[in-house]
Amino acid sequence: MNLELQTISEISAEPVQFLSAPYIPLGKIVILQGDPGLGKTTIALSFAAALTTGTPLPWDAKPFGVCDVIFQSMEDGYGDTIKPRLEQLGANCDRVHVIREDEYPVTLGDDRLEQAIIKTNAKLLVLDPLAHYMGAEMSGAGVRPIMTDLMEMAKRTNCTILLISHLNKKGGKAQYRGLGAIDISAVARSVLTVGKLPDDEEIRILLHNKSNLAPCGVPQAYGFDEVSGLTWLGEYMITLEELLSGKIDKSKQPKVPSQLELAKQIIIGAINNGITAAAEIKTLVEDRGISRNTLDRAKSALAVKSVKTGDNWQWELPSLKNEEREVHQDPQDSVCRKFGDLGVVEITEELSVSL
Repeated sequence: MNLELQTISEISAEPVQFLSAPYIPLGKIVILQGDPGLGKTTIALSFAAALTTGTPLPWDAKPFGVCDVIFQSMEDGYGDTIKPRLEQLGANCDRVHVIREDEYPVTLGDDRLEQAIIKTNAKLLVLDPLAHYMGAEMSGAGVRPIMTDLMEMAKRTNCTILLISHLNKKGGKAQYRGLGAIDISAVARSVLTVGKLPDDEEIRILLHNKSNLAPCGVPQAYGFDEVSGLTWLGEYMITLEELLSGKIDKSKQPKVPSQLELAKQIIIGAINNGITAAAEIKTLVEDRGISRNTLDRAKSALAVKSVKTGDNWQWELPSLKNEEREVHQDPQDSVCRKFGDLGVVEITEELSVSL
């Protein structure tokens, strides 16, 4: 074999590309890890939904663009879980592909992975869970060659490979709780860890605890919504050790609002100048992934009135109401839907406040 050398000056500099900066670099291995039941698969599906529709994630300055995704899952059924969740998240299911495993299970060294990426020009390949596709080689000397080959495939195809993994239960430093050998996380260019806030069962955190290509992204809080499936709640400053140990200094933490509190804030913010079109408020709330039922609860809790001005419905807070206005119930509201069969479209001020 002949020796060939080149200088670094002969190599062209290339900017790092991201599917979603800085959390998901393009053409690299990314690990999404956490304990069971925290929504790791749903988070990965939300990434797929964003990519197949060209929709930016909340922290994105702009969307990556529309592209195809390959999603392999052995813990959830495609028909009863994966597809319904994708549809709920608004994904274009025509752009989500699956390698059939009826006869031959897929493994990390499977040639079909690269064949599928090339055929679909996919920019994201999800393997859920890593333990299934890794097989017996979760630790030991055999891991590094497998992960290196996977890294090279990601580079060749310019496709990000997202590996979903559970955390192990051993003690020690939080960064070493990833399942399997340290070589697995060592090859990954980005590691995302999910955890639950100990004092709020409804709020989870996506924490970017490793990034070789850019500064780590800010931790993101998220929750689950019956309408949209997954709701991103905003930034939440917390360390990996705090997240996994459950020992959090609450005095340093901003309070992440619940979906109900967030809906209240949106309503108050929209009506702070007096009276606002109901349709405008509903659009603001829907854009944040908040369900209509939650909006109705927030409206009731704030005693917001629906006021008809001409052909349009407006919302106002009690402290801002004009006593001379005739107050009606908006036919789109849940209270009117409840009494609609009785032909009730006008209600008293007292009933509006109590509901």
